[in-house]
Amino acid sequence: MNSKYEDKVFLTDQAGFDQLALELFRFQYEQNPVYREYVNALRIVGDDVKRVEDIPYLPIQFFKTRDVRTTLFEPEAVFMSSGTTQTINSRHSVKSLALYRESFLLAFEQFYGPVNEWCIIGLLPSYLERSNSSLVVMADDLVRRSGHPDSGFYLYEHEKLAQVLQSLEARKQKTLLIGVTFGLLDFAEKFPMPLRHTIIMETGGMKGRREEMTRQEVHDILKTAFGLSSIHSEYGMTELLSQGYSKGEGIFHTPAWMQIRVRQEDDPLDVRLSGTGIINVIDLANIYSCCFIATEDVGRVYEDGSFEVQGRVDNSDIRGCSLMVAGI
Repeated sequence: MNSKYEDKVFLTDQAGFDQLALELFRFQYEQNPVYREYVNALRIVGDDVKRVEDIPYLPIQFFKTRDVRTTLFEPEAVFMSSGTTQTINSRHSVKSLALYRESFLLAFEQFYGPVNEWCIIGLLPSYLERSNSSLVVMADDLVRRSGHPDSGFYLYEHEKLAQVLQSLEARKQKTLLIGVTFGLLDFAEKFPMPLRHTIIMETGGMKGRREEMTRQEVHDILKTAFGLSSIHSEYGMTELLSQGYSKGEGIFHTPAWMQIRVRQEDDPLDVRLSGTGIINVIDLANIYSCCFIATEDVGRVYEDGSFEVQGRVDNSDIRGCSLMVAGI
């Protein structure tokens, strides 16, 4: 019963998205006690949901207080959000790490091509100090799959990182430097250098190390320091098994099994395909947790399905993988 969804979830186009989303809604309504309880509390009868537009989205806060699990299983991993000592961290019970790996690898290669063409360097100091970070699992797997001898992780060895990047640049090696925001800013201050064959991808996250900045401010600093025309970004979170990617200007695109919608702040059941509001995510890879997540990110979704993140809902916890944007 379960494996049929794993075989079907990684769509190559949007044609079967709605049908599979409805199948997974029914599966999760039946097999996920937390989600069923929430849907029932809304006085929505599961059998009456016949369109994707009618599917309820589970508030992301439930991952902080409940075990959001579809079917009974022993998790292969439990991902936890970074948070701070003042916040309650989200927990995501992951039945299959293979499912997660397939999701991020297919998405990465959709947007960036074969991983073995890249040298992949992770500047993820705070995340590397934790063993339950979904971001570290992803980056570690990409590092290994790249097969490049210079691929790897750096904690705070900025001078060594600078030497490696200069060597890679001299060889015109395609390189991806994926880093937490405060780590990239620290490195940019100490070792600015022109980069012609390197993509910098920020994953968000100040972790209290620096004053909160807008994404545009962060990108402007990094572009100036490294002579780049654009900074790439990854949109992912503990509660999801899929990611969106931006190749510049903060405009994200998603793989075919992930879609973004927006809900209206004054009516969370008013969910729209495009426009401004609070971001809802459909992640079909979340087979064994919940595919339908109401986040606390404020954003805009465009008619082509791309989106941008503009800030966060007032008074929500600041997750480690998010940037604040002032003036929303």
